[in-house]
Amino acid sequence: QVQLVESGGGLVQAGGSLRLSCAAARRIFNAMAWFRQAPGKEREFVAAQTRSGSTTYYADSVKGRFTISRDNAKNTVYLQMNSLKPEDTAIYYCAADNWLDSSSTEAQYWGQGTQVTVSS
Repeated sequence: QVQLVESGGGLVQAGGSLRLSCAAARRIFNAMAWFRQAPGKEREFVAAQTRSGSTTYYADSVKGRFTISRDNAKNTVYLQMNSLKPEDTAIYYCAADNWLDSSSTEAQYWGQGTQVTVSS
């Protein structure tokens, strides 16, 4: 059974940083991505990257602040989040599929989610 296991969420003050990790078990995916869902809002795309790292997508709201990266040896995707804002508060979900980009709303596999809370 494919599993995506996330870690790294937490509470941070505005302007701070966090790094999320997502390890994929039992399968290698071409595309891995991060989505988030804030209270009362729909889930939204955050960032995606292909396995080679040659193609990367970011939501406009996180460009220049968040960086997605992959460690293929560990089958893990990371999301480095800098200059965090209160509006970044959400549950962050890891996703994996053959292809994911900024227009994606669904994925073949999802992680369990990790809470990120940014205080003002």
